[in-house]
Amino acid sequence: MVRDWPAQNIQGPDFDPVLTELMREGPLTRIKLPYGEGWAWLVTRYDDVRAVTNDPRFVRGPVTERQITRLAPHFKPRPGALAFADPPDHNRLRRVVAPAFTARGVARLRARAQETLDALVDTLVRDGAPADLTARVLEPFPIAVHCEVMGVPEADRPRLHRLTQEIVFPSRDATVTGRAKDELYGWLADEIRARRTDRPAPAPTTEPDTDLNAEPAAGDIMSLLAAGVDRGDLTEEEAIGVAGPLQIGGEAVTNNTGQMFFLLLTHPHLLHRMRTDPAIRPRAIDELLRYIPHRNSVGLARIATEDVELCGRRIRKGDPVYVSYLAANRDPAVFPDPESIDFDRPDNPHVSFGHGTHYCTGGPLARLQIDLLLDTLLDRLPTLRLATAPHAIPWRRNALVRGPEALPVAW
Repeated sequence: MVRDWPAQNIQGPDFDPVLTELMREGPLTRIKLPYGEGWAWLVTRYDDVRAVTNDPRFVRGPVTERQITRLAPHFKPRPGALAFADPPDHNRLRRVVAPAFTARGVARLRARAQETLDALVDTLVRDGAPADLTARVLEPFPIAVHCEVMGVPEADRPRLHRLTQEIVFPSRDATVTGRAKDELYGWLADEIRARRTDRPAPAPTTEPDTDLNAEPAAGDIMSLLAAGVDRGDLTEEEAIGVAGPLQIGGEAVTNNTGQMFFLLLTHPHLLHRMRTDPAIRPRAIDELLRYIPHRNSVGLARIATEDVELCGRRIRKGDPVYVSYLAANRDPAVFPDPESIDFDRPDNPHVSFGHGTHYCTGGPLARLQIDLLLDTLLDRLPTLRLATAPHAIPWRRNALVRGPEALPVAW
């Protein structure tokens, strides 16, 4: 049986009821999403999700050549996109930008990011309550940090933010999303070309290199990509394909922290613990990351390169397969009482940033921003509260990622 999984506009951080049903039906089911063709396998159990994402028999590259059933109306992968690259090319491409995302590289951003956040909160406090926390802090802060890491000049940031919003919250008219992608990638192409030294470069090497924790090099991501093209580590087309998803990915922090603050402001006992016991915050943030539904439905598919036995069933060569990190994070075999938010959970191996080869490149940067936002707003606004009823909060519609469109607050 193939189950239809329609796109839903869920108002709040509630878990998708269709995904709940699919999890109950078994660890491996077949689904059909609103766009694309045919059906795909859905893997929901934690251990199976980790197994598939670590198994080289499931690859992303062939997805670009097919119209796999999917959530997004517009599907036009670019050459070089890390999300669709498989080893050894994935390691080659990721190595070029890895210095910007090592723990040491991200730590160097902390002071500057804190200054940016403090300035936003200063203005928020000066202007007074009520205010939209999303528009005033949760949106501009990640944009500023992410654009600085990418190397986007301040004058171009509003334009790029508009384009990434049109991509992450796509119109049902595919031409609108398509134009936004074309404009974004055109801008990235011009910027990367402008940073090149124009010296001849040899063909890119295909030698695998798994050292993704090298000492950070100087420069922003687009400068790293331009230098990589000059060295012959990747082509210019690949550099543009790498830059696009990294720029788009900056939208995630806004929506994730919006959900976190909504949960805290509607669960006073959780908010009280985080305010009065700062030592639990790292553990509490991990639990919030596990609990919140980061996205709607599922992300990108993989293709089986040979017949594979999984959960007592045969996935045949060429079959598309989706894994659900949201479902894995609610697996009761790994997370007892998974529907509860438990800041005292002793073990929390959540997969909110993914797993395996395609573990989120920007995960350390996202975590830095989340930590700063929670710490700063909880400490500086100890009486922070919603300025409207929870049911009146507007949530993103027709979105690939979940989050409140606005979060009216007072203090």
